[in-house]
Amino acid sequence: MKKLSMVAAVLLASSVSACVTINIYFPAAAAEKAADKIIDEVWQLQNQGGAPAPAKPNEQK
Repeated sequence: MKKLSMVAAVLLASSVSACVTINIYFPAAAAEKAADKIIDEVWQLQNQGGAPAPAKPNEQK
């Protein structure tokens, strides 16, 4: 009986801990600014020809 109650306690604890959610909120303005910066950097690399062409899957080195 003691083993059964221990198993029930472990199952209850694991099911309660599985319901915990952690929410992280990022400021929208900061996220948008970071995204704009990344996009600008990518466009600059493409305009300078610095971005390497993607390799074809069947090509071997």
